[in-house]
Amino acid sequence: MVISSQSLTQQIVNELGLTIVQGKYSAENPFPIEADLCAQFGVSRSVLREAVKMLTSKGLLRARPRQGTWVQPEQSWNLLDPDVLRWLLDRNFSIELLSEFTEIRLAVEPQAAAFAAIRATPDQKQAIADALARMRAAERGDDDALSSDIAFHVAVLEASGNRFFSQLKDLVETALRISIRLTNQYKGVTLASVEDHKKVLDAILAGDSEATFAASHALVKEANDLIAKAKTKPPKG
Repeated sequence: MVISSQSLTQQIVNELGLTIVQGKYSAENPFPIEADLCAQFGVSRSVLREAVKMLTSKGLLRARPRQGTWVQPEQSWNLLDPDVLRWLLDRNFSIELLSEFTEIRLAVEPQAAAFAAIRATPDQKQAIADALARMRAAERGDDDALSSDIAFHVAVLEASGNRFFSQLKDLVETALRISIRLTNQYKGVTLASVEDHKKVLDAILAGDSEATFAASHALVKEANDLIAKAKTKPPKG
């Protein structure tokens, strides 16, 4: 099977990105030169340079002609990039990082939901309802619990009518894959509360932005509280 240059570039980005985030490179072990990386991955310079360009755009690398490429300090990394967040969460699981991300959700998702109550199109409302139906199906074992839960939150963001909120969907999906597993573990359940999510949908369908904000805030606050609890207590089971 022939792998496209785009797929090959993404593979290199993923491998190098995770390696950088894991702290492999340092003053004593600098980032490899272009020729060595081309040999390591068996790719052309153009493919390798595209991967380095992508990592540079994410704030992980800095490159200058005839001066080389080096790893940027962590404070320069783009934490709003879904790949960077995924690599950070994969690096060594950080409850602190997850807590900070959930605080962002607490600031964003209730307001996005409130906007959805007054701006969502019929198709967008249907997408939220479909996601909730999938969550009910997951309770019966007929769908994936994690994917259906994520689909609900993403559908609400997309229904906000705000392009900036909608752009956060990839970031939210990335972190929720870690967050939902953790919070359900601390609740001692494997499934999200469909009824709590239904409160958000019902308020959106009713066009009640205040009730929608309150229902969404309660949903995310529960996750935030459980993550705070996880900092000090082991999970159930």
